[in-house]
Amino acid sequence: MSDATTRAANLLKEHRDSIDRLDAVLIYTLAERFAQTQAVGKLKAEHDLPPSDPNREKTQIARLEKMADESGLDPEFARKFLNFVISEVIRHHEQLQK
Repeated sequence: MSDATTRAANLLKEHRDSIDRLDAVLIYTLAERFAQTQAVGKLKAEHDLPPSDPNREKTQIARLEKMADESGLDPEFARKFLNFVISEVIRHHEQLQK
C-alpha cells in the first residue's frame, strides 16, 4: 500500500469515527426529545387537550427550515425530517388519549 493510500485510509477512518460519534449524539438527542414530547402528551391527555397543535407545528417547521438554511443543511430535508418526527409525536399523543 502506498503512503498516499495509507493516509487516505487513515483519513477515511477518522471521518467514519466522527460520523459514528455524531450518529450517537443524534440518537440520544432524539431519545431525549421524545421523552419531553411524551411528557407533553401525558399532560395533554390529562387535560383533554388535542394531540396536535398545527400552529406550533407550522412555527417549528419554519424555525427549523431557517436554522437548516443558516447551517448549510438542505431546508427541504429538515422540513421532511421534522414532519416525520412530528407525525410520530402526534401518533404517541393519540395513543395516550385512548
